[in-house]
Amino acid sequence: MSESSVAYRDGPPRGADGKPLPLDFTHHLSEVTKRRQASQMKKYYRFFQIPGIKNLAGGLPNTKFFPFETLEAQTAKPERWQPTPNHPGTDKDKKNPAAESAHITVPTISGEANPVKKVDVATALQYGQANGYPPLLDWVRKFTRDHLHPDAPYSGGPDVILTCGSTDGFAKTLEMFVNPWIDGLNDPRERPGLLCETFVYGNILSQAEPKGVQIVPIKADENGMLATGEGGLEDVLANWNVSKGKRPHLMYTVTLGHNPTGFVIPVSRRKEIYAICSRYDVIIVEDEPYWYLQFPSATAANTAKAKASGLKPSQPEQRGEIFKRTVSTGYPFLDSLTPSYISIDVDGRVIRLDTFSKTIAPGCRLGWITAQPELIDRFNRIAETSTQQPSGFVQSLVAELVMGPQPEAPSSSTTATTSSSSGWSLFRSSSSSSSQPQPAKQTPSSEGWQMTGWVRWLEGLRGMYERRMNRMCTILDSGSSLISSSTRLRATTTTGSSVGTPGDWEVITTTPLYTYSWPEGGMFIWLRMHFDTHPLWQHPLFFPSNGEGEKTKVIDGPTISLALMLFLTLKPHLVLVSAGNMFSATSQIREEVGWQYFRLCFAAVSEEDVDSGAQRFVDGVRAFWKITDARIIEKLVEQKVDTEEVVARVMGQEGVDNLGGWLGC
Repeated sequence: MSESSVAYRDGPPRGADGKPLPLDFTHHLSEVTKRRQASQMKKYYRFFQIPGIKNLAGGLPNTKFFPFETLEAQTAKPERWQPTPNHPGTDKDKKNPAAESAHITVPTISGEANPVKKVDVATALQYGQANGYPPLLDWVRKFTRDHLHPDAPYSGGPDVILTCGSTDGFAKTLEMFVNPWIDGLNDPRERPGLLCETFVYGNILSQAEPKGVQIVPIKADENGMLATGEGGLEDVLANWNVSKGKRPHLMYTVTLGHNPTGFVIPVSRRKEIYAICSRYDVIIVEDEPYWYLQFPSATAANTAKAKASGLKPSQPEQRGEIFKRTVSTGYPFLDSLTPSYISIDVDGRVIRLDTFSKTIAPGCRLGWITAQPELIDRFNRIAETSTQQPSGFVQSLVAELVMGPQPEAPSSSTTATTSSSSGWSLFRSSSSSSSQPQPAKQTPSSEGWQMTGWVRWLEGLRGMYERRMNRMCTILDSGSSLISSSTRLRATTTTGSSVGTPGDWEVITTTPLYTYSWPEGGMFIWLRMHFDTHPLWQHPLFFPSNGEGEKTKVIDGPTISLALMLFLTLKPHLVLVSAGNMFSATSQIREEVGWQYFRLCFAAVSEEDVDSGAQRFVDGVRAFWKITDARIIEKLVEQKVDTEEVVARVMGQEGVDNLGGWLGC
């Protein structure tokens, strides 16, 4: 029984709303986190939100000396992108109005009295609370609680804290739950572990491994992490060898558009995994940058492909057919999406990482963490002594974008500062002849999206990416096999009489080049290359061996995978992909199976390059399979290069289509 599993005579304690109180996970906190105390200075900041308060406590520079008066931006309307149906075959496509843009302005001083609605330069560029700029924090909290996770099952529901993106969120999570472990200094039995899928976003490994964290991969299939069976979550935890380290109490997972594999974990599998985590007291860190990019058309396509092949569709449920939300999000688009682990989180053990990087811009470096309030308080203490709150420039612009225009402050002399150029622009206060900052007047065209516009923007983004995915997958389907034919003469006996049907036979041979499932979410297509069907598979190679003769080697998996990757970057193909070994959770996985996979990104290329990039890949793979001279493979790989060197070498070539998504999609 886990430390947090306590037997109660009358059941677990419950809140005023009748829901069970979240469990206490203090026993999982790192020693550093346990010693953190709430910032005494930051406690004062809550008083600064009181309208009309006079600050004699000090600590804040005067806004008069800020170099910027207004922040302005030319922004897209939320209806810019055409949505795709939530339920293909039943929904009608929404008509898209003509693409327009709008102008937003963050004023110098807002006339809004309510601090959680007040967005202006004067407050945005001040020191503030570590949990985020109050108006944006309040908006994110409402979006998260009322529309993303309205059915959170524990008392009071989750809270949020703003971060500098998901990477920052995971770094803070590691600091909270992991005591650094040093080989040779610390007891091997005390080494912390991190559960994750067999293939995982590489930056997670870069963050965890320096702290001495042992990566513990869990097998996955096309529906995500396995709950049971050999190599599944239950198997790994139940048979854990304590001599190799502490049984992992932290799990990292991307469940809604996994990077790199593109799966969406169905609710039935999600419930199995959650039950196991509850039984073994595991914290679930759910990183969901692609949660809104769920593709119903891919589910339908995979089902059709399976039926055409005579196979039973692997998806145990169609989106929405089994899971029905107990509380509506308020928007049909959000209701149609597979929900977060938070929707079944009765213990309060789920920590979810969200980001604006995939919805507004990666350069925002802005996101948020969702978790039970006690854990959010601990995150806040970490932020108080590390990042503080995210950039005030970014927070105010995003707040103005999603919340709407602010009323102008009363002034006898108001000067409007406007810009006709598109994009972000900053205006210096030194241009003003007045010694006091002048409130910026909102023009009639100044407007923000508000909640409905924000959801419509997400729906349109899903439509744009889903159409790209469909186009790329259609092209990949058409070239996934080599089909050849040969003619055989009819058989004859020694007497010259024919055997069987008169005439020659045409023999059709199909050679699979790669197989994959259409991604049901995210930005990536995960291909398994069938290198064992290549005519040179396991063919001998000869490399010089320091002048002592020739060293024999066969064309094995890692060799032929690297050769294909390099071959694709040459003319006329000029296409760059991500090698699967980049996402292998451990070196063993990298050596055994990582080389079998390539990741293609349909989000990285321009709209006009989606088709041409996919076709270049197909043509390049087919040409590679026609190579029968081992010396060509030898020439490609004779210079020992790693993935980073390949990228550096080919990205400078003119005309290369980047399907690898190297910029951290």
